[in-house]
Amino acid sequence: MADILKNVGRPGEVLTTTPVYHGPIFDLVKQTIKTPDGLEVERDLIQHGDAVTILALTADDQVVLGSEYRVGRNAETISLPAGLINAGEDPVTAAVRELQEETGYIAHDAKIMTQISSSEGFTDETVSLILTHIDPQEHGQRHFDADEYVNTQLVPLTQVIDLLKEGQIHSAQAICALTWYLNFVRGK
Repeated sequence: MADILKNVGRPGEVLTTTPVYHGPIFDLVKQTIKTPDGLEVERDLIQHGDAVTILALTADDQVVLGSEYRVGRNAETISLPAGLINAGEDPVTAAVRELQEETGYIAHDAKIMTQISSSEGFTDETVSLILTHIDPQEHGQRHFDADEYVNTQLVPLTQVIDLLKEGQIHSAQAICALTWYLNFVRGK
């Protein structure tokens, strides 16, 4: 086994945590940490609830894609359905709920493909990448949050792959979910 793996997972010791900002989606804190290798460092940490990103496929290889305004890019962007995990929910339950809320589609056989860190250098958010299947004829009510609206459509997987290659999908979570699926699930 590679030497780099022998130290993976060793935690640092958080010496102090000072709140800087509290908001509706995330908190910002300043921490003083003693790292596993003995350094004492100051870091800013965005504390953000965990989330899910959902790759929902039909039997004939169509993908549920959405477009939604995103403040980080100040533009409407293309992505997979996604959302925050509510208190007390597990990732699969959250994915089933979020998929119906955003798209109206009913998830079947939802399972976690993998979990990723969105940016482990400054946030503690973990995103579970969920694979599920849908029947396009089985549709429930959509329930948007007060400050969101998502345009949703089914797009053939081959066209989604083209959008990836053309750089039209910017969401790291969507890119990870699609490439994980293509390489490790479908590619088996």
